[in-house]
Amino acid sequence: MKYIIKPYSIWEFGKRKDTSGRPHQEDSIYPAFHKETESDRLFILCDGMGGHDAGEIASATVCEAMSKSVLNDGHDAEGIFNNDDFSRALAAAFEALDKKDNGAEKKMGTTMTFLKLHNDGVTIAHIGDSRVYHIRPGKTGQDTKILFVTEDHSLVNDLIKIGELTREEARLSNQKNIITKAMQPKMNSRPKADIYHTTDIQPGDYFYMCSDGMLEQFDMESGESIRNIFSEQGGNDEQKVYILAGATNDNRDNHTAFIIHIIDVIDPIISKNNNSEQKLSEKMILSERNVSKASLNIASDSNKSVDNRDHSKNILFIILLVVVALIVLSFLIF
Repeated sequence: MKYIIKPYSIWEFGKRKDTSGRPHQEDSIYPAFHKETESDRLFILCDGMGGHDAGEIASATVCEAMSKSVLNDGHDAEGIFNNDDFSRALAAAFEALDKKDNGAEKKMGTTMTFLKLHNDGVTIAHIGDSRVYHIRPGKTGQDTKILFVTEDHSLVNDLIKIGELTREEARLSNQKNIITKAMQPKMNSRPKADIYHTTDIQPGDYFYMCSDGMLEQFDMESGESIRNIFSEQGGNDEQKVYILAGATNDNRDNHTAFIIHIIDVIDPIISKNNNSEQKLSEKMILSERNVSKASLNIASDSNKSVDNRDHSKNILFIILLVVVALIVLSFLIF
């Protein structure tokens, strides 16, 4: 598949500050903030673990290592991309984290979300509680469908699944920031990413990647506001970005997102067949024209032949009249 896309990014500090009281950002994205282009096919978003040493280093390290692994293998555009390619990129990120280990008791760490558009659809992967949504807009929020959303690797999500917490209780819980999977250096057992593939991608779809800081409000976390914003009533792309940034303006945590709008999806096989059919049609038209032209030439030649025969008959008739006249004239004289 080939895709025409329009990507946007949000990268906000929120109210998070470092020990000196300055705004502190632990989220990292690839491509970098406002550097995304319509030719990009790879998007990575990582949320450094707050409260741990060097969360921003961990998130930046994973973004850099995974993007380099993918792009150095020649996967910067549509083409073949599979689970083995992703596994190599993830292993490269863990190895890069190992090299950055500073020996601190509290290991630095990060979540990871990954999205790759390729000729077989899209590959989505994640570790932690940053999310990826696949959204198909309708006219209203009610009509808008969230086709897929990653499942948080978090303590409160596990408690929700076993019925110990409701979603509202989870949102207010002081344990909501505890994640059960993360990427850290020198891990005895490296966690596996959840991987999802889909070929059901239509023009107009959106992929929305975000750190948990974008989901502090309950109506954002539940998906209600997301459906409203990504509906047709949510406005054009720039308006959607403006609404998302405004809705999260007072959030406590860093909040980061990619909005990837699928403008069109082109199937090269269908396109090739259409081109072949068009060329065949053009050849048939040209052939018909040549046949018509040949028929006209034959008809013209035939007409010429008839004209020539008629002309010869006229000459013979005139000669015959002259001969008869001479004979008659001879009789009269003699």
